[in-house]
Amino acid sequence: MSSGGIDLSRNPCPDRILEDVGFGFGMGLLGGSAYHFAKGLYNSPRGHRLAGGATAARMKAPRHGGAFAVWGGLFSTFDCALVHARNKEDPWNAIAAGGFTEGLLALRRGLWASAAHAATGAAFLALIEGAGIMLNRFLALQPPLQQQPNEYPPQLEAPADGLPAPIAAQEIPGSIGLFGGLFGRKQHDHKVAVKSELLELDLPSTVVPSFD
Repeated sequence: MSSGGIDLSRNPCPDRILEDVGFGFGMGLLGGSAYHFAKGLYNSPRGHRLAGGATAARMKAPRHGGAFAVWGGLFSTFDCALVHARNKEDPWNAIAAGGFTEGLLALRRGLWASAAHAATGAAFLALIEGAGIMLNRFLALQPPLQQQPNEYPPQLEAPADGLPAPIAAQEIPGSIGLFGGLFGRKQHDHKVAVKSELLELDLPSTVVPSFD
């Protein structure tokens, strides 16, 4: 699973950064398009709602995609830096990376605002990582699914004389119906008996000798 404390199940760090940038842009673009399209539909006058929604989504959705892409790229960069610095892959890297990302993005507002955003980002990532750990532990404690017993009867063994085995009589419950019993009728199980039959072969009783 890991080598030197690094999780090998994930993509390497350069590829991981590019992947998170693309994934963030796609998520931001999709979510921003849906939000601004719905907002444009609501704010546009009658007869121009579809055009207004499409225009709002086209003009404002890429901004959300870019913001998500920047956040994902910074988060993955800090995450990879912490992985290589600590030589360990654990939830603390993601928590610290979330704090560094939020603090860096809010740095232009001042040091106090940057510190407050960093604490908020670290707390948010801590909640996400904690929820993931609890979910994994809950799934690990679940008992394995038990196999359902075979509902079909075992096959009958063929007799020694080579004749086919008789078919056992089976009871098949009949259909009661969707509205059965609603009007006071008694529900009876209709039983269908399958008669056993033997295949009769036209064979001589004794073996005829061959003179060839």
